[in-house]
Amino acid sequence: MPSQIVVAGAVVAPSPAGRAVLIAQRRRPPELAGRWELPGGKVMPGESEPAALARELGEELGLDPDAITVGERLGADVVLNPQMILRAYLVRLSAGEPQAHDHQALRWVTAVQLLDVDWVPADRAWLPELARALW
Repeated sequence: MPSQIVVAGAVVAPSPAGRAVLIAQRRRPPELAGRWELPGGKVMPGESEPAALARELGEELGLDPDAITVGERLGADVVLNPQMILRAYLVRLSAGEPQAHDHQALRWVTAVQLLDVDWVPADRAWLPELARALW
């Protein structure tokens, strides 16, 4: 059984081209630098997954955690290694403009742009569910 859960947020918002999801370009580690992911981070002991995701998105994107609403799960768990699993959630922002505090860059992408992104391998598992959430 994995001992560490990592949560990722699919921040979805309206855009001129329909709905879009916020993606973040990694700075590190070197083997993932420059690739794109759903932002998020580790769940701390005693912390719920939604609370951890709101905290992590607040820290990474410079947002007020109270403006972050964590919704339903997106797709299945992704096993990162024997000790760690990754879970994604749909997220809505009620205020604030995301800033790239921990990432190289941020960008909004629509469903038709998802396959043109150089994703980190783990996040590729959610592309079908993410596309459905954006349509």
